[in-house]
Amino acid sequence: MKKLFFAIIACFALSTVTAQTEEELKAQIAPKKDSIAAIQKRVDALQAKLDALPGWKVGAFGTIGGSISEFNNWFAQGIPNNSSGNIGFTVNAFANLQEEKFFWRNSANLNLAWVKLDDKDDPTDNDSFRQATDVFNISSLYGRKLSEKFAISALAEYRTTLLSNFNDPGYLDLGVGATWTPISDLVVVIHPLNYNFVFSSEDTIFESSMGAKIVADYTKQIGAVSFKSNLSLFQSYESSDLSNWTWINSFSYTLWKMIGVGFDFGLRNNRQETLNYIVNNAPTPNPDATFDTIDNELQTYWTLGLSYKF
Repeated sequence: MKKLFFAIIACFALSTVTAQTEEELKAQIAPKKDSIAAIQKRVDALQAKLDALPGWKVGAFGTIGGSISEFNNWFAQGIPNNSSGNIGFTVNAFANLQEEKFFWRNSANLNLAWVKLDDKDDPTDNDSFRQATDVFNISSLYGRKLSEKFAISALAEYRTTLLSNFNDPGYLDLGVGATWTPISDLVVVIHPLNYNFVFSSEDTIFESSMGAKIVADYTKQIGAVSFKSNLSLFQSYESSDLSNWTWINSFSYTLWKMIGVGFDFGLRNNRQETLNYIVNNAPTPNPDATFDTIDNELQTYWTLGLSYKF
């Protein structure tokens, strides 16, 4: 009985000491967290001053995603013998010049992907990699500062595909107006005088027009996280059927050195592209379709994979 009694007392004492030790450790951690937060604020403040210095700022980050697989006699699925794969990558790059009286901001976005599905039981199927995602966008913005937040500006922006149908369609926006930079990471462009040049062999559907151009770009890096969001909108003065917008978002989280995880997704609304697809490229083309008879569905894409920061 004495041994049992002393064992109970020892267990109670040990648990009490452990609890006290745990509370003491938590109490020591709390002020250190506060110190880390204060240090991070000072680092962010210094980084903001560094970003505001005159001169060129150049950088890039991107995402690579891919997978391969092979099935043999996997009868639970419709194609029991197949090999498949997909690969894709995105690149976001910028080169910005900041001076006392003017700025010049340049950016590029590239997103390419390929997929394959080889049915080994069908010798006539296409067993090669085929283009799946094809996005290319480049822009250049020049501004003459009226103040720290406002500038008179000119913008050139070009969008097309690279893997197939290069410049068919292609879009070139040229315009002038004003640029507002409320904070160092956000740029808002409002150009009421803008011409949207559309290049395409299908001249009965695609049409150039005058309109307003609005661009909002937010690029930020917080510790290991880098992200970029870009909205580009054209509102035609002639017809809403000639208007379009594209919103592209890219995120990257660094895990080790320059390698991390990246996620990209894009949204687009373009009635001219929708009508062209239904008339010429749909599985069952409808040559009688018009802007009034089609449903303008939202275009989307996303990519998830490893990222690399340059």
